[in-house]
Amino acid sequence: MDNIEYLFIITGRKQKDALLSRMCSIDNRIVNTIYGKGTVKSNYLLDMLGLVPEENKVILTSVLPKEKTEVIFNMLLNEFDFGNPNTGIAFTMPISGMSF
Repeated sequence: MDNIEYLFIITGRKQKDALLSRMCSIDNRIVNTIYGKGTVKSNYLLDMLGLVPEENKVILTSVLPKEKTEVIFNMLLNEFDFGNPNTGIAFTMPISGMSF
């Protein structure tokens, strides 16, 4: 079980459909979608400049083989600009065992 990881991706809802499509094309089969709302409050000046972060978020979770993790992270950086601020965050947690 050491080669399986649990993936979390948190981003704006506008990217949900494109992300799901790309994740499925990488053979990522079990994806859960959770909707949320960000807590960042903008001020008047940022509103006037159009620099308001998106409040509506989506959390995508998935169980995937460890070798797919690097492929997913590269896709997020190169295709979805996750290297830029206020775009999204992604991380994994190893699954070392399961119990029922």
